[in-house]
Amino acid sequence: MRLALRHAFVVVGVAAISLTAAAWGIGELLHLQPCPLCIFQRLLYLLLAALAFFAAFVPVARRLFCGLLVLTAAGGVTTASYQSWLQWQPDASLECGSGEPNLIERIVYWFGDLWPQMFMATGFCSSKEWVFLHLSMANWSALCFFAFLLAAAWLARGAARN
Repeated sequence: MRLALRHAFVVVGVAAISLTAAAWGIGELLHLQPCPLCIFQRLLYLLLAALAFFAAFVPVARRLFCGLLVLTAAGGVTTASYQSWLQWQPDASLECGSGEPNLIERIVYWFGDLWPQMFMATGFCSSKEWVFLHLSMANWSALCFFAFLLAAAWLARGAARN
C-alpha cells in the first residue's frame, strides 16, 4: 500500500508540473499575455508538485504534506475561480494591476524579476485570450485545481491509514 501511495504522490507531482509546462507552452506558442493571477496559479501548481514529491519521498511528514496539498489546491480553486469571475463580470475597478499591488501581485512581480520568461505578468486578469470548448484557461485551471483538491483529500485519507 505504501508503494502505491508513493506512486500516487509522484503522479500528482508530475501532473502539476505538466500543467505548468502546458500553460507556459501554450502562452509562448500563441503569444498570450499572462496576468498576475495566471502566474500565481503557475506558482501554485509548482508548489503542489513540490509538496507531492516531498510527500512521496519523506513518509514521516506525509500527513503534513497532505494537509498543505489540500490547502494549496483549495487556494488554486479560489484563485482560478476569482479570475473566472473577473472574466465573466469585468469591472475596471477590480482589474489586477489597477492601483497599489496586492500581495499576490508583489509575489508574482518578484518571481517575474527572477525568471521573466516563465513568470512575467503582462496581461489583464479579465482577458480571455485562449478558449477551448467554451472555457477559458482560468476555467480549466479551476477544474484542474478542483481535481487536485479531490486527489489531495484522497491521498490524505490514505496517508492517515498508514
